[in-house]
Amino acid sequence: MNSDQELDGTTLRIYVALANSDKPLGPREVTRLAQLSSPSVAYRNLQKLEELGLVEKDAFGEYTIKQKQRVKGHLWVGSRLFPRLLFYAFFFIGILSVETIIAGLRLLESEPLQYDFILLIVVTATSTVLFLLEGILSNRFERKKQPIQHDATSEGV
Repeated sequence: MNSDQELDGTTLRIYVALANSDKPLGPREVTRLAQLSSPSVAYRNLQKLEELGLVEKDAFGEYTIKQKQRVKGHLWVGSRLFPRLLFYAFFFIGILSVETIIAGLRLLESEPLQYDFILLIVVTATSTVLFLLEGILSNRFERKKQPIQHDATSEGV
């Protein structure tokens, strides 16, 4: 697959489902995991991925990842794909933890917390929540949005 081509929509959801599976998957399992409308939609997109050289089909008609592909908005960790925004959320969780420990130590020593430091904790906590929610909800929104697009395109045919 060329580096300028990107997976999107249903094909991306199927690729992520295969990437995050510990075993080969057939079209019916892919339909369930990617929350598709029918196995034929899964089968058509699996064939597309196979033509692109990203997945391979075994003798039992099940598919596995053949080649790791860079996926916009996701990072590979070992053999699994994770939304990039979740990593940003974990980064901010680490910063927030350090800030909370520092605030706790200052309060234990009866030192008042400065307004700037309190504001820093609020901004970090807000960033943590926003990145965490966006990382989780972006996948759910994509799943709910895709069948509507699929139905709209099939009605025009």
